[in-house]
Amino acid sequence: MDTLSYKTVSANNKTVHKEWLLVDAENEVLGRLASKVAKFLRGKHKPNFTPHVDCGDNVIIINSDKVNLTGNKKDQKEYVRYTGYPGGQRSYSVKQMMNKKPTYIVEKAIKGMLPKNKLGRDLFRNLYVYADNKHPHEAQKPKNINLNSIK
Repeated sequence: MDTLSYKTVSANNKTVHKEWLLVDAENEVLGRLASKVAKFLRGKHKPNFTPHVDCGDNVIIINSDKVNLTGNKKDQKEYVRYTGYPGGQRSYSVKQMMNKKPTYIVEKAIKGMLPKNKLGRDLFRNLYVYADNKHPHEAQKPKNINLNSIK
């Protein structure tokens, strides 16, 4: 029996092939969009997935201001931050955050689904979110992805 054929091949930075993917977030539910995009960023859709290596793709999300939330989350969900000063806790609803910074909601949802370590921070740098349908990455020739056809 040839034991060399049973070796597990681990991906590394030299053997990883990264693609550019374009996702249109218009009329997509936020949580479902975030979980599918996090899978692409992590590289779990590839057969050579390695947990400790950045083997995911670069993802461009357009129309992030047209994303949907189910239920009453537009009014009831709050984003809380703290300035560092006494009495400096600030909270914003989804409506307020969409007016102030429309890309933040999608970025925060996806970042929460990535690992909480150095690898997760590196993976998050491969995400590009834009509020409208224009993006400056035409030279990379991104491939359109339909999230509804992906499990």
